[in-house]
Amino acid sequence: MAVGVFDSGLGGLTVLGAVTERMPDVPFVYLGDNAHTPYGVRDADDIYALTCAGVERLWEDGCDLVILACNTASAAALKRMQETWVPEDKRVLGVFVPLIEALTERGWGDNSPPREVAVKHVALFATPATVSSRAFQRELAYRAIGVDVEAQPCGGVVDAIEQGDMQLAEALVHSHVEALLRRMPRPEAAVLGCTHYPLVEHAFREALGERVDVYSQPNLVAASLADYLIRRPDMIGAGRDSAFLTTGNPVNVSRKATQFLRRQITFRAA
Repeated sequence: MAVGVFDSGLGGLTVLGAVTERMPDVPFVYLGDNAHTPYGVRDADDIYALTCAGVERLWEDGCDLVILACNTASAAALKRMQETWVPEDKRVLGVFVPLIEALTERGWGDNSPPREVAVKHVALFATPATVSSRAFQRELAYRAIGVDVEAQPCGGVVDAIEQGDMQLAEALVHSHVEALLRRMPRPEAAVLGCTHYPLVEHAFREALGERVDVYSQPNLVAASLADYLIRRPDMIGAGRDSAFLTTGNPVNVSRKATQFLRRQITFRAA
């Protein structure tokens, strides 16, 4: 009854923590493609190939449903995967839709036409690949009209977090926020479009100020996944055991992940 969680590196652990807390009886198999991280600077075809390989590995572990806990993969690969590659008995879901549903005050599965929403000016912070894909704007347009989105590619933040240099990561966050505010001085909401960013959410909030509502993904994805599994319990796969898998060096990744989440995590080779 396992569910797969895929990420390019360690950022998806923020989502894994939230879904595990929300659904403690469901085994989750986490796969980090640490050998190829970061995805945010790769081209779309490369991201697609790497994401498909990761998802296939999770299917092998009995995960019929896989969550792409990576915004770059969700932005650059998910739509193509769903339309041309995923078989009928499997599901691959991304992390953008729960975020946009929360922003536009929509319930799960609300496919009514796009409509006016309260928020008119949205700041999006994401990796360069996610920003260039315009996947956030595309998904938002399916649900809302009249929303101005200003996107800021946050180069270097993921690298700094993965390397454990939180001081540099926070400094980069402030620099990127300042750059966006020069173009959009009064955003009403800010979307943290990378699963690494919850670890520096305090820096985003500090730089943006109290008047900006900040939308972060882990708890929103957990709530959406719990609702999905109530509606589709048949998508809980045959796997029985939770696991942490990596395409990188398990010892090094385990050490970084333990520092990352401040609790012991042991990875094994995928």
